[in-house]
Amino acid sequence: MILSPKPTFREAFRYWLKLGFISFGGPTGQIAMMHKEVVEKKKWMPEDQFLHALNFCMLLPGPEAQQLATYIGWTLNRTRGALAAGILFVLPSVFILWGLSWIYIAYGTIPSVAAMLYGLKPAVVAIVAEAVIRIGKKSLKTRGLVVLAASSFLAIYFLNVPFPLLVFTAGIIGYLLDHRLSGKAKADNPTAAETAQYTISGGWSRTVRIAAFGIILWSSPAILLGMWLGWDSIFVNIGILFSKAALVTFGGAYAVLGYISQQAVNHYGWLLPEQMMDGLALAETTPGPLIMVNQFVAYVAAYLHAPGLPPVIAGAIGGLLATWVTFVPSMLWIFIGAPYIETLRRNAKLSSALTAITAAVVGVVLNLAVNFSHHTLLPEAGGFDWYALAASLIIFMGMTTFKWGMVPVIIGSAVTGFFWKMFV
Repeated sequence: MILSPKPTFREAFRYWLKLGFISFGGPTGQIAMMHKEVVEKKKWMPEDQFLHALNFCMLLPGPEAQQLATYIGWTLNRTRGALAAGILFVLPSVFILWGLSWIYIAYGTIPSVAAMLYGLKPAVVAIVAEAVIRIGKKSLKTRGLVVLAASSFLAIYFLNVPFPLLVFTAGIIGYLLDHRLSGKAKADNPTAAETAQYTISGGWSRTVRIAAFGIILWSSPAILLGMWLGWDSIFVNIGILFSKAALVTFGGAYAVLGYISQQAVNHYGWLLPEQMMDGLALAETTPGPLIMVNQFVAYVAAYLHAPGLPPVIAGAIGGLLATWVTFVPSMLWIFIGAPYIETLRRNAKLSSALTAITAAVVGVVLNLAVNFSHHTLLPEAGGFDWYALAASLIIFMGMTTFKWGMVPVIIGSAVTGFFWKMFV
């Protein structure tokens, strides 16, 4: 494959800006878009480097598609290229979801809007159920991984074990059992000669400098808000919660949604389970990473529970704070780790630990699916919702059998729910 000359920063900037507005379809669709454009059409990067970068990003907490874009930007135009790619990948969805969050909280009780939101709930049940099967098929390759996933579900559903503890425990199990858990042949770690070519100037001093700057950048907004509004402010709790989530979001947005739901609904009492489902549905309609649902959760939480500030201002601050502490570390991992991508990718024990974590995540997402199904089929108003059951089954079959797209499913569900509630 003959590569094209590396693009200028202006050329790359235009591409990242365009991608930010069209990156629908979740991480799979977003990665496919980048591969088609960056590797096949523009030939800015060879196939093997793209795949190595993708494997590296899948080892990291955070949205892998956004991190892959950041890495490609770093490869093409170094620091400013990485910043442009990483920021523009999420910036359009920040403003779109900001507007949708305001409409939801301000007009969600209007009958027509409520009817559309009602229609979205069965879609969310089907989407999460499909995610359980999709992630499970890719992840649960051995009996040991199936047992780990089942144990994870039982621990979080019946014992309410915190998600970070599940992730940590699964990682330790995977690291210690190595190939015995994953079923793969034992692989040797790369030798010093094999990895020497990836050593970069600066070494540990470079890593420490970037990490220190990144941590200051990451934590500054929450600290400033604490100094302004008090350390018992909801904004401090938002900063802490979503910072912790950013460190343990292995397995994609559905995994972190389970953790955020556990904390925002059960621990803090900021949102109702139904509101969590509405947030996921709204996030599915926007371009960018699905983890943008964090912004919705924080917006609603701050809008409803931040005394002393106008609700619209409080919601905006909460949503932007959650977005900041979610994505700054996501990009920080790339700035620290990109030069070491091949060495980390070839670490067999690290790969085994991540395999175990992904298996545990299947159990977490299953817990999310069960909870969402319960609140959809047995609403607080009482009775059993037969429409929701029928709609969920139809959407699930459409997504698994006929490969219905996410955005058409969301729009179709909202329209169908509107007509059902308003005219039936």
